[in-house]
Amino acid sequence: MKIACAGGGPAGLYFAISMKLRNPSHEIDVFERNRADDTFGWGVVFSDQTVENLMANDAVSGEIIRDEFAHWDDIEVHIHGQCIRSGGHGFIGIGRKRLLAILQERARELGIGLHFEHEASPALAAWDGYDLVIAADGANSRIRTVHAEHFDADIQVRKNKFFWFGTAKRFDAFTFAFEQTEAGWVWAHAYRFDGDLSTFIVEMEPETWRRLGLDRMDQPEAIALCESIFASHLDGHELMSNASHLPGPQAWLNFRRIVTENWSYDKFVLLGDAAHTAHFSIGSGTKLALEDAIKLAEVLNRPGLNREQALAEYQAERSVEVLKLQNSARNSTEWFETLDRYLSFPPLQFAYSLLTRSQRVSHENLRLRDQAWLEEVERWFQAQAPNGCDEIAPPMFAPYQLREMSLHNRIVVSPMAMYSATNGTPGDFHLVHYGTRAQGGAGLVYTEMTCVSADGRITPACPGMYASAHVAAWRRITDFVHRETRAKMCLQLGHSGAKGSTRIGWEGMDEPLDCDNWPLIAASDVPWSEASQAPQPMTREDMNRVRDQFVAATRRAIEADFDMVEMHAAHGYLLSSFITPLQNRRSDEYGGSLENRLRYPLEVFTAMRAVWPAERPMSVRISATDWMGAAGVTPDEAVRIADAFHAAGADLIDVSAGQTWAASRPVYGRMFQTPFADQIRNEARVSTMAVGNIFETDHVNSILAAGRADLVALGRPHMIDPMWTLRAAAQHEYDGAAVPPPYLAGMAQLTRNLKRAAEMEAAQNA
Repeated sequence: MKIACAGGGPAGLYFAISMKLRNPSHEIDVFERNRADDTFGWGVVFSDQTVENLMANDAVSGEIIRDEFAHWDDIEVHIHGQCIRSGGHGFIGIGRKRLLAILQERARELGIGLHFEHEASPALAAWDGYDLVIAADGANSRIRTVHAEHFDADIQVRKNKFFWFGTAKRFDAFTFAFEQTEAGWVWAHAYRFDGDLSTFIVEMEPETWRRLGLDRMDQPEAIALCESIFASHLDGHELMSNASHLPGPQAWLNFRRIVTENWSYDKFVLLGDAAHTAHFSIGSGTKLALEDAIKLAEVLNRPGLNREQALAEYQAERSVEVLKLQNSARNSTEWFETLDRYLSFPPLQFAYSLLTRSQRVSHENLRLRDQAWLEEVERWFQAQAPNGCDEIAPPMFAPYQLREMSLHNRIVVSPMAMYSATNGTPGDFHLVHYGTRAQGGAGLVYTEMTCVSADGRITPACPGMYASAHVAAWRRITDFVHRETRAKMCLQLGHSGAKGSTRIGWEGMDEPLDCDNWPLIAASDVPWSEASQAPQPMTREDMNRVRDQFVAATRRAIEADFDMVEMHAAHGYLLSSFITPLQNRRSDEYGGSLENRLRYPLEVFTAMRAVWPAERPMSVRISATDWMGAAGVTPDEAVRIADAFHAAGADLIDVSAGQTWAASRPVYGRMFQTPFADQIRNEARVSTMAVGNIFETDHVNSILAAGRADLVALGRPHMIDPMWTLRAAAQHEYDGAAVPPPYLAGMAQLTRNLKRAAEMEAAQNA
């Protein structure tokens, strides 16, 4: 093939090299708009895996790159006058200019035509003599822009301002330096990439940037200001710019996150940053570009694969890898964009939060990197917990206090609908179900949503708390839990609203009953789905009756000896139908603004709190987003919702999301709802519980130690493994778990077996 590469950066050069290595008869030209030694970056960071990929693809250039890498192991976080240093991170870096020189020389050796100071045209007609044109022209790709309707790129401009400097100061650790100015916080990402130079990226919020006057400064003034802010870190060294051709304010950039739906059109094929970008805070842009180049060269040269098939496989495989890194990059980007949430953290926790911000680095991963440092974190976490002690133990086993209720650990069994009650009365199934999970070691066990009236049930098989028989049945369960375990019990109270009168879950989720349906009420006459009956908008009389039903159920919870009560105001049920504007179409004082929509749920909660014992805690479950953008509840509004309930006496916000609108499109993934708990906890300054696709001890410990939530609830894992918490204790060789005495021998054996299995695995991997 005759191929042109539009763009002579690492992506274009390495693709050309990879093609020539597979078939020397390819005729390849690389066109670069700048001069051969021009570059607008400083250092490039790689992982060990990327180096292995380079060596496997081209050992000649790979060896040169590998031998010239600067290596470092440590990360330093400077905050509030303290330096937190941890090791074992294993970074390698090289200067971008040196990397380009190595790749240019290798390309010449292989007979690739290099054309500098040559502006590549985005017009198809300009490339008539070529079979393929590789658009490796970067994040500002002219080819992608001119043919935007074919590539369908989603470009999101992030809010923070940054300047990519260099400096002769040699940093012996990857350094994050946070400095407070009168205008706001400014921070630097700094790392060495050769014997004499380091990258030094300065970042800040746009408001800080304007207050500092950087929107009016030329480059020399801006550089002088940054040098003064970071004087204690630069040790007299200057900051250098390689963007001196730009006016001062224009040299400050906003990161552009690019996701492209189609990576090819006609003879154009996107590569590297032209197709996708990953934020500099995770340092993977060049890695992605080089690995794109390897994959594209491989499929284009594979026998029996036509071009259409090759390009389809190229995009399918690489887009998955890109998505993984972009998800991590999004988490990392948002951490720096919401830095104010974490600035009040103690420096050690702040550093932990920073290190785990992308979710690519977990608690146990940090243990592998630097065990002594992680144990320092664990000791600190245990010591600062209520009634804490000076011991090294995973954060999940730290105690927690809500009013006068003491939890012996941070694990919660989520409320999970069991659809197994008879006329609202829990039976033997519930005794065994809740009793077993309490014996399994969790600190707090929730009931499923328990309904405050017969017509407030979701299904005929849902439990209630509206009759004396219900009190006796629940008391049988709480008595067992209190007598036989150290767990506490929380009764979740709710009313189904528009989602009531449906079949039990495994017979048809949210589908109406075949017969004997009961009338529904909600904030407005908005049905849950086309198949559902429309509820009647609640009158003031209805509101009084339902409020009183919640109060009566709360009084019964005292008789049943529950330790805690939660009001369910999420998931599209009755109280949630007031909060979300998607369901609340009222024009009275209970509709319209968020304050109005909260009026009735707050009224109900306040009435419940008034009769619930002052020494016992209460929580509220909310949906922190409707997954419908600005049309529904947003995460920022969820902070206001949480703050309002906290002011009314809520001790804990149970942070869920969605299930409020049938047409919503949730974004699922590991710990996908934890960011909402994080935002509410650290902006509203209230205790939160994280829920949602949390299933590993690593998830739990990372969430807690990073200050993203105070308690962690696991639902499905507890469905199939009631002893989840005890199994976690055995895995960590933690001997402080509450093991029922009859099970002590089994716990000892499990601990030995898990330890032996871990030792065998370590030996095999050595």
